[in-house]
Amino acid sequence: MGKNIIITGTSRGIGYELVQLFAEAGHKVLALSRNSKPVYTLDLKNVTAFDFDINNQDCLNEVNTFIEKEWKTVDVLINNAGQLHNEPFSKTPMDAFEAVYKVNVFGLAALTQLVLPFMKKDGHVLNISSMGGVQGSMKFAGLSAYSSSKGAVITLTELLAEEYKETGPSFNVLALGAVQTEMLEEAFPGYKAPNTAKEMAAYIFDFSLNGNRFYNGKLLQVSNSTP
Repeated sequence: MGKNIIITGTSRGIGYELVQLFAEAGHKVLALSRNSKPVYTLDLKNVTAFDFDINNQDCLNEVNTFIEKEWKTVDVLINNAGQLHNEPFSKTPMDAFEAVYKVNVFGLAALTQLVLPFMKKDGHVLNISSMGGVQGSMKFAGLSAYSSSKGAVITLTELLAEEYKETGPSFNVLALGAVQTEMLEEAFPGYKAPNTAKEMAAYIFDFSLNGNRFYNGKLLQVSNSTP
């Protein structure tokens, strides 16, 4: 039986690939990104896409209305949207720092808070973080805003798993290593990652549907590149 899946950051990269995987497997998908055109033009059955700014309350209200009218329940929420800023800390303006946190942390929290009332005990909230946010992992200069925000996502995931452990849903977080996406190319021109967006999407697809049977409140490091 198909499930109701919400995915953020679907205009390109991993999110774009995830939409197609879930649709092909017969699930219903709400694809959220600032630019809905790439998903809309796929013309996939059971996929709804509209322009969505994770920091805009009107957009959040639109999601709430859609769930209430069309679905009633949500089985899986994949918080995949992310903003990356690559610049030396001394030259990073605070508005850029804040913009990263608004998407990667505050927006993620706002959407999760909105969706939770529609999720049952066996639901799964899967947050996408980065190896840069893992304590003790190798760090990269220039990513002070991005990696620290992804560290916050990891801790938030652990806290929510504890808070909802009796009622559900489950919360887990994947810390990804380098994946060949447009965002990576923009931040690190010329760098070639060991995994494609499609390959990583296949892993996330399977874990989002099955990982909560085995994990809750867990950080899994999904990387063959970052120690």
